[in-house]
Amino acid sequence: MRFLAVVALFICFFSTRAAFAGEIKPYNPAEFAKLAGEGKPILLDVRADWCQTCAAQAPVIRDLMAQSKYKDVTAFTINFDTDTALLLAYHVEVQSTLIVLKGKQEEGRSVGDTSKQGIERLLSSVVH
Repeated sequence: MRFLAVVALFICFFSTRAAFAGEIKPYNPAEFAKLAGEGKPILLDVRADWCQTCAAQAPVIRDLMAQSKYKDVTAFTINFDTDTALLLAYHVEVQSTLIVLKGKQEEGRSVGDTSKQGIERLLSSVVH
């Protein structure tokens, strides 16, 4: 019985945590257009599988997006090697570029930043 109580508590903790987390997902044009049209905060995370800087950014972004203050932010990952139309549209020249938007308006960007403080400052610029 005690085991079941521990399992139930574990499930509740992690399901509640997920409810307060921002989402990280591959770029989807229809969903992006909907969120941008509604003025929602968006992070565009331009990455490449072979990029060491991108690999260092990923856990920082994941940890920050798990915080309740970023629950309304949707992070879209953009593949640097294949999503060339998006790279042109957002004037992205290198992988490891992070762009934050409030709706359709770009509010900030960083390139190559792997620090929690820098990425958090960028994300905080689109949440109030």
